[in-house]
Amino acid sequence: MSHDSPSRDEAVAKVRELVEGERTAMLTTIGEQGRIVSRPMATQDVEFDGDVWFFADRQSPKVAEIQADPRVNVTWTPDGSWVSLAGTAELVHDMDKKRELWDAGTKAWLQCEVDDPKVALIRVDGESAEYWDSPGGASTVLSILKGAVTGNRPEPGDNEQVRL
Repeated sequence: MSHDSPSRDEAVAKVRELVEGERTAMLTTIGEQGRIVSRPMATQDVEFDGDVWFFADRQSPKVAEIQADPRVNVTWTPDGSWVSLAGTAELVHDMDKKRELWDAGTKAWLQCEVDDPKVALIRVDGESAEYWDSPGGASTVLSILKGAVTGNRPEPGDNEQVRL
């Protein structure tokens, strides 16, 4: 963790800043016999407030996995930074919310209209997040090289854990 830890509000704002505009995340669920399963998902473009929204085919394994065990993790890797969000997922049966979040990309992926019964809306209620925000590029490489020469651990950037 960084030496000058930000306030909770500052840390949540940092998570929001890091994931803003990131369209793809990895959604990790717990599958059959406790097997961990990750897959890329398109996040719906809403301002991050601790909740993350996804559309899925109701018959997909991820929907069954969430129904069996709602514990999930969502990760993003925006421009040399990393965000990991732990939380609980649920299926949301709210046609107004589906219409609000529906877009052309979702229609193309699911090959149907928003009111098709196969459309599942998933909300992940984030409980905690952790981020690693590195300065990126040459600065990170220099930190690693300096660590190799001096024998000191590299300083890759800020790392914070946030309760949401």
